[in-house]
Amino acid sequence: MNEEHKIPIWFFIGVVLAFYGIVILAAGLYHLFCLPSRPMVPQGVHPDIWWPFVLIALGLIYVIRHAPLRRTSGK
Repeated sequence: MNEEHKIPIWFFIGVVLAFYGIVILAAGLYHLFCLPSRPMVPQGVHPDIWWPFVLIALGLIYVIRHAPLRRTSGK
């Protein structure tokens, strides 16, 4: 039987999570060096610096685990 090569939705979710992590990290680094006009209340915490690493790691886990190139035929 010919079976269509389907890409799991979890692969795309991983790509989106990793992309959001990269974008938030870039914005956080920008705000670290160019201080915003209204500073955040917890000055030393910088959640826009450490939180993207969680998103990127989770996204890469999904991308690696559900990559369409890693699929093997079930023979």
